[in-house]
Amino acid sequence: MSDKIPWLDPDSLEFPSIHTALNDPEGLLAAGGDLSVSRLTLAYRLGIFPWYEENQPILWWSPDPRAVILPGQFNISRSLQKVLKQNRFEVRRDTAFNAVIDICSEPREYAQATWITTDMKIAYKKLHQQGLAHSIECYLDSELVGGLYGIAMGKLFFGESMFHRETDASKVAFAFLNRLLQQQSCPLIDCQLPNKHLASLGAATISRIEFQKYLDLYANHPQPINWDKLPTLLSPW
Repeated sequence: MSDKIPWLDPDSLEFPSIHTALNDPEGLLAAGGDLSVSRLTLAYRLGIFPWYEENQPILWWSPDPRAVILPGQFNISRSLQKVLKQNRFEVRRDTAFNAVIDICSEPREYAQATWITTDMKIAYKKLHQQGLAHSIECYLDSELVGGLYGIAMGKLFFGESMFHRETDASKVAFAFLNRLLQQQSCPLIDCQLPNKHLASLGAATISRIEFQKYLDLYANHPQPINWDKLPTLLSPW
């Protein structure tokens, strides 16, 4: 790997151009560095994210194409519409970020390994403390049963992971996130890599060049979303 991609200088925050990322594996850009708040903040502003497994070096990615969802194009199926109208779940913002990322890091039925390593959890909890990482949580009978978390930059949101312990709880969290971001004039939610589940929710793919245009316009927007002023308890659907 070392002869194919650059290793980051631990004394510098500089990343290589995202347009130098490999085609195989798609989007692999660099390795090494650290997960400091300053490096992660710069990475997301440049369209780069870390993704690796325990006992691997930190790997940095910028895939082409990029999976995204425009908040106004989120696909609410008939079955999800029924669930939303039932208001079974109480939906909150940023009341249990640590619990959400901890649960998201647990092994799934389809994969024993997890990319949310111990170091990743520590790093993203620090981002949350700095007001850069946020969560949406679904509660049923006062129990946390679903949620998601991601990074906020300017007007943009970079989704990271979600979970559910009750049917449709993660989809409900995502629907509420989309509604909230649409109200805040967010133009795009980054979903990183395309898959069938994201496509069913309305995700599309755009080129790396087009994604960079969104970053240039909105990641450092002069009127960013003020998350501190958003409600903690989100209003029913």
